[in-house]
Amino acid sequence: MDRRTLLQGLSAGAAAAAAPVLSKERGALTARKPNFIIVLCDDLGYGDLGGFGAKLFKTPNIDRLAREGTVLTDYYAPANLCTPSRAGLLTGRYPIRTGLGYEVIMQDDHRGLPLSEITIAAALKPDYATALFGKWHLGHFAPIWPPTNPGFDTFFGIPYSHDMQPLSLYESHAGEQEVTPSPVDFPQLQQQFYAHAEHFIGQNRDRPFFVELALSAPHLPEHPHPPFAGTTAAGPYGDVVVEIDSLVGRLISKLRELDLDRHTLVIFTSDNGPWFEGSSGGLRDRKGGGAFDGGYRVPFIAWYPGVIPAGRRVDSIVSGIDLLPTLCAMAGRPLPSNVVLDGRNVEHVLRHGAASPHDEIVLFDNETVVGIRTQQWKYIDAGYYRSFGLVPYSARGYTELYDMQADPAESYSVAARHPDVAEALRARFLSAQTTFAEFRQKEIPAVFQGLKERRAHSQD
Repeated sequence: MDRRTLLQGLSAGAAAAAAPVLSKERGALTARKPNFIIVLCDDLGYGDLGGFGAKLFKTPNIDRLAREGTVLTDYYAPANLCTPSRAGLLTGRYPIRTGLGYEVIMQDDHRGLPLSEITIAAALKPDYATALFGKWHLGHFAPIWPPTNPGFDTFFGIPYSHDMQPLSLYESHAGEQEVTPSPVDFPQLQQQFYAHAEHFIGQNRDRPFFVELALSAPHLPEHPHPPFAGTTAAGPYGDVVVEIDSLVGRLISKLRELDLDRHTLVIFTSDNGPWFEGSSGGLRDRKGGGAFDGGYRVPFIAWYPGVIPAGRRVDSIVSGIDLLPTLCAMAGRPLPSNVVLDGRNVEHVLRHGAASPHDEIVLFDNETVVGIRTQQWKYIDAGYYRSFGLVPYSARGYTELYDMQADPAESYSVAARHPDVAEALRARFLSAQTTFAEFRQKEIPAVFQGLKERRAHSQD
């Protein structure tokens, strides 16, 4: 097939993909934009689901979601920590561009997602009803707080991780000045997030909606709902994952009950890899762990009956920064104007198992470029080792190149065997460092300054 024919075919496919779903309502065929639900877990590892290798507990509902949908095996969260990852997912931009590229927002940290940033929720308006239920962690001081300011019509949840104090539940609605707090009952928390999401879905069944169900589990400490406590051989962590599985089952049943299943894209994923507990599924390292995949690569399942094929596993590289452009394309909404997006529309990956639109995905540890992932290769230059902090391998004479198809665990560098590939990826790495250097923050909150100075000293 020549290039012109290929491009024509892709253009035709894109037009078909962007076409609204026709549904029969009240005896007539009407165009309907798809609904979007993102179920975002907190610190769920790549190996923490039955279909991804979990052995000590079962996740039948999520496994069924995978069988009825498409699994992206090489999906990367936008960062290896919570705040930057969530910023990247909602904006379609590498988090360093948003000012939230380092560490997580702490209780006394006044940073927040700038209101100049366009979130998925804002980009889908005015066509969509939008809501976030669960963990926010993108700023809890005005003007970014509450999340109804950056585009959500409704918010019910917590401002940051559930291990941070003081902690309250908050509820807010667009156009209202009042933010209503209430006490936190930890074993009920995930149930409350889901109940509010289900109610919102029912209220908006007749119009397009976008829901982010941002569960605060299985982040430590775990607080399983009593019916799930003690039900697995994996302790409270496993109990909480089974609870999450039950919520996914309830969600899919509710969509079918409301006749919304064939009008709704459900995405199930995690904000980063596992922390002190959980399974990285054989991937190297964990949450916050430098450049290795265990901190970034997490489960990703896309379910959309009749639109996204069932039972397909796709290894095309995709990142959380791709969700904004993808959902905008599927909704027929324009991309945010005058904004540099790093994400790409991956609808063809989801619908047809197409090759990734990315030549590379840049991996950051805080504001430091630490790795470059292409479809086959991964070049890294940083990991943690004892008192050295973030270790630049190149400064110590090591070139770390991994063949991700042959060695997904990143156990053996093949730089010596493929010096041309190593040099090409090193050039990409240096280019990324140059590109993003201007976005590094010069004013770091005092709570993080000592940590940043120690890491900088380790690289001298």
